[in-house]
Amino acid sequence: MWPAPVSWGQCRQRPEEGGRSMGSQPAGIQKLCDRVASSTLLDDRRDAVRALKSLSKKYRLEVGSQAMDHLIQVLQTDRSDSEIIGYALDTLYNVISNDLEEEEQEENSQKQVDDLGSRFTEVFIKQSENITLLLTLLEEFDFHVRWPGVKLLTSLLKQQGPQLQQIILVSPMGVSRLMDLLADSREVIRNDGVLLLQQLTKSNAAIQKIVAFENAFERLLDIITEEGNSDGGIVVEDCLLLLQNLLKNNNSNQNFFKEGSYIQRMKPWFEVGDDNCGWSAQKVTNLHLMLQLVRVLVSPTNPPGATSSCQKAMSNCGLLQQLCTILMATGVPADILTETINTVSEVIRGCQMNQDYFASVYAPSNPPRPAIVVLLMSMVNERQPFVLRCAVLYCFQCFLYKNQKGQGEIVSTLLPSTIDATGNSVSAGQLLCGGLFSTDSLSNWCAAVALAHALQENAILKEQLLRVQLATSIGNPPVSLLQQCTNILSQGDKIDRRGSKVQTRVGLLMLLCTWLSSCPIAVTHFLHNPANIPFLTGQIAENLGEEEHLVQGLSALLLGISIYYNDNSLENYSKEKLKQLIEKRIGKENFIEKLGFISKHELYSRAGQKPQPSFSSPDHMMFDHEFTKLVKELEGVITKAIYKSSEEDKKEEEVKKTLEQHDNIVTHYKQVIREQDQQLEELKQQVNSLKSQNEQLQATLTQQVSQIQQHKDQYNLLKVQLGKDTQHNSSHSDTLQMNGIQPEEISKLREEVKEWKNKHDLLQGQLREKDSVIEKLVSNYCFCDYCQNEVKALSEEKAALKQQLDSSSSTVAILQDEKSKLQMISWCFWLIRIRK
Repeated sequence: MWPAPVSWGQCRQRPEEGGRSMGSQPAGIQKLCDRVASSTLLDDRRDAVRALKSLSKKYRLEVGSQAMDHLIQVLQTDRSDSEIIGYALDTLYNVISNDLEEEEQEENSQKQVDDLGSRFTEVFIKQSENITLLLTLLEEFDFHVRWPGVKLLTSLLKQQGPQLQQIILVSPMGVSRLMDLLADSREVIRNDGVLLLQQLTKSNAAIQKIVAFENAFERLLDIITEEGNSDGGIVVEDCLLLLQNLLKNNNSNQNFFKEGSYIQRMKPWFEVGDDNCGWSAQKVTNLHLMLQLVRVLVSPTNPPGATSSCQKAMSNCGLLQQLCTILMATGVPADILTETINTVSEVIRGCQMNQDYFASVYAPSNPPRPAIVVLLMSMVNERQPFVLRCAVLYCFQCFLYKNQKGQGEIVSTLLPSTIDATGNSVSAGQLLCGGLFSTDSLSNWCAAVALAHALQENAILKEQLLRVQLATSIGNPPVSLLQQCTNILSQGDKIDRRGSKVQTRVGLLMLLCTWLSSCPIAVTHFLHNPANIPFLTGQIAENLGEEEHLVQGLSALLLGISIYYNDNSLENYSKEKLKQLIEKRIGKENFIEKLGFISKHELYSRAGQKPQPSFSSPDHMMFDHEFTKLVKELEGVITKAIYKSSEEDKKEEEVKKTLEQHDNIVTHYKQVIREQDQQLEELKQQVNSLKSQNEQLQATLTQQVSQIQQHKDQYNLLKVQLGKDTQHNSSHSDTLQMNGIQPEEISKLREEVKEWKNKHDLLQGQLREKDSVIEKLVSNYCFCDYCQNEVKALSEEKAALKQQLDSSSSTVAILQDEKSKLQMISWCFWLIRIRK
């Protein structure tokens, strides 16, 4: 809750807060306030405000308590005069701001000064119109108005940020007006605008989104480029801090940043030359902030999809390659190298493409060595800084996170068939074994945790690791890696080690718990050594000091895993025998209590918060983040397993066998269903194809039916027209009924017409012959009776032929008319066929 606003009367009743009493107040402050309030001349008011400004730093309480209302009135009424507005804003800034010079602050007065600025801010923002007025003044381009306005608003945000954020958020175009400051050509206003936006965007997601969508990313990246990227000054640092405000824990802005292709513009930040000596403090700060900004985008706490897309974008644009170049460069400051390792870790974490690339990176040494090997050499080297060793461990964990291919490559360097017999090169497996069995407890812990990550959720590799044999000393037979771990664990404090007394044992116990969980074969190998179970029961049963509680708890967890994942292949160490042993030597309640020591430990809770190993000192390096998940998973099931009777175990075994049978049956039916699903999918595709063809045919049929209907309509129209033309000849109208004529009848009529033409031609030929005979007879003047009779007969025959010819001509004319009409009908049929 914010404190209640303080009245001016209360301010006057507490003169000690300004560092001086009201008695020492200059008598002229009240007169100056009266001049500001009552003077009609602008010059008089301006002089009075200027005088108040000169007194405001030394007499903050007096000027603030008496003149604030008058100064606000000046801002409202004298907008036309930029000079008086600038004086008023400067005076308010001096009264409200706590950024005073050290020589102007009295000793032991910082607390009172802070309280005074906060109370004056509270009074100023009590009226939200004052903030609206201030935002309006920021639109003025005049330097003497805009710059003091920016400083005043920044100071107000420092004093009462959340309240002021809400006022600006509801103010029309409030954020947009402030974004215009980044485009100001005057660097001092632009730079102070960046500081203002830093305060405005703190812990307010709504304002962060508005600022981002007001093109803030583009403008800030432009400023960083103009200032020289990592070689720039304090302005680059301020821009990076503002970018962090906009992106951290804001998934919407992160997605907008990625979709806007701004990740690609980060690559030039990390282009460092070959000469890396003599870095300035500002460059180190800038590059540190740049690396942190990359980590904001790929943080494990972000949604997995968002992190994955950013990781791919960083790989595609070459940003990951640039970071790996810094990683392998010489002369890079230690803190930058450490942060670069942490950044590369999160860029590759859980991204197979990036993990594969990282595996291919080699250091520029002679001979070249994989980057992973070079980093592991630093991790197991006790002379390296603690934070650097933690960073390398985190990088190795991120490389193996959800990376079965990488896990297999690491474990393969430990297997006998892949070890380099010449000894010319050192492998990751050899470095891990060297760290695991060194006399430095921190190296033991780091190597154990790193090897545990190589086995995480990978039962095949857990079985393969059982084949690893180690040569302990000349003349002695080799022992397995599992046996050597248990040997070192049982020796305890007998070996003189540097560092924490329990750190080595905690690391080895975590490795063994990870190794044996979900791997019955490894449990059998562990139980095959007769010394292991007595050692664990002895550790759990003893009443040791508080610092040994972790060892007791982890010993109980390891023994519980040996029971829960026991396949009863060893008769002496079956589930029932081990539970009887616990009940006889430890007691079930005592065992469960010791098991609970793990989750109740403070360091366990810290490790479970985030994946990155973060410890204040090497002594606190006890638990790994992924191991805390394993403890949560196993603690409950082990507790149930301890309290189960032998009959319940038998029933559980039977149930497991039944479930396995059911699983086999289910697997078989799943396969059958999968095949049927595949067949069904193929049939569905065929049905869809046939449906598509059917729809096409239906559409074609519908189109053809429509065309046929159109042709029928045209045909009927022609039929009606032809019917009207032949109404005068009833005999032929019956034969030429349009809907009665068929193509066969048309052919028949054509043949008749042709036959009549032939007859006509024949008659004409005969007539011509008779005419010729008559002409001959006439020319011979043969007028005998016989001839006369013959001529008469011929004349009659000629007349008859002529009559017959005339009749035939008439018939031919009629038939020709019918022929022309039939040709028209035939053409209509042909046209219909063409359109179909």
